[in-house]
Amino acid sequence: MVKNVELEQFSDDFGPEKIVEVYDPISGMKGVVVIDNTALGPGKGGIRMTPTVDVAEVFRLARTMTWKCALAGLPFGGAKSGIIFDPKTHKPEKKKEIIEAFARALKPICPSMYIAAPDINTGENEMHWFADANGDWRSCTGKPKSMCMDAARKHCGIPHEYGSTGFGVAQATAVTVRHLGIDIRGATVAIEGFGNVGSFAAKHLSEMGAKIVAVSDSKGVIFNEDGLDFEQLSKIKLATGTVTNYRPGKVLPGKELFELKVDVLIPGALPDVITKENVHKIRARAVVEAANIPATPEMEKILHDRGILVIPDFVANAGGVISSYAEWLGETPENMFKIVEDKIKGNVELVLESAQTEKITPREAAMEIARQRIIEAMRQKSD
Repeated sequence: MVKNVELEQFSDDFGPEKIVEVYDPISGMKGVVVIDNTALGPGKGGIRMTPTVDVAEVFRLARTMTWKCALAGLPFGGAKSGIIFDPKTHKPEKKKEIIEAFARALKPICPSMYIAAPDINTGENEMHWFADANGDWRSCTGKPKSMCMDAARKHCGIPHEYGSTGFGVAQATAVTVRHLGIDIRGATVAIEGFGNVGSFAAKHLSEMGAKIVAVSDSKGVIFNEDGLDFEQLSKIKLATGTVTNYRPGKVLPGKELFELKVDVLIPGALPDVITKENVHKIRARAVVEAANIPATPEMEKILHDRGILVIPDFVANAGGVISSYAEWLGETPENMFKIVEDKIKGNVELVLESAQTEKITPREAAMEIARQRIIEAMRQKSD
């Protein structure tokens, strides 16, 4: 799991508090949990299952969760976990076996110090397996709505398949364009990725009246300057496996989505997609980061200096962890969406106002707010 990484490379005043690697010789499960900071509460973060996940990647994601939970005002700290697993080469029953082994291995720290959730290649089914094997309903969030803590069904799962992250991204985008003096009705948007996050962001933005002009998936980009019909786009994706079969529209290479002249660019799938190779080609007026770590702070600073407003990932995509908080409280899905909307809008407005007043980047403003909240919690914890 470790790739030439030493703890000293990560350590600073905020964490990480624990890096726990686990292995089960029977199933072959190899996993890691990074608990970054628990000053505000148990570490919260999803389980990523990929063939290449390593400690460095998990730490970066755990630290993002530390800032995200603090900025969102949640009683959670930051954490993340990863399991080395390739879903393309294993049957579903093997995946279940590995998730269950991982859940059992984490019993000493979960849910007391770590609360799991879905991430890449994990969803509501995996969270069901995890909670059952761990033995504690609160060991993870994002469970199926059919999975309830009590017979009265007052405390049930709120799966990420409800689209809370994408819904929150849409709310963040609405605040962002208003800040720029743009009406969300007719605002042009390009979205990288049409998975859970990108598709729900497109859905809710379309309902607000925004014009989705480009969407991408692994096969390429579909572009229509007059706008894409969300319902038709969803049907085409479901029927053919790719958005590029939508018509009318022009199919472009994936990298060209980042070069389109639009009001808002939403990177909503992969990390590190805004790089030194394309950062100067971006022509959007704002970038709302729906994916985790789509750009480094250095790339964001270049965009900022070019006059492009960037809403950082841990601000824009906090809908998922806010939904997790609602599930943890035992709220209904209806109340969850209201909580997500209120918190996302309030957080984005707070960050933009602070950035404007202090004449700093939105990331710098958001980081300072989050840092001060954590520092205060750490101080109180040590008293």
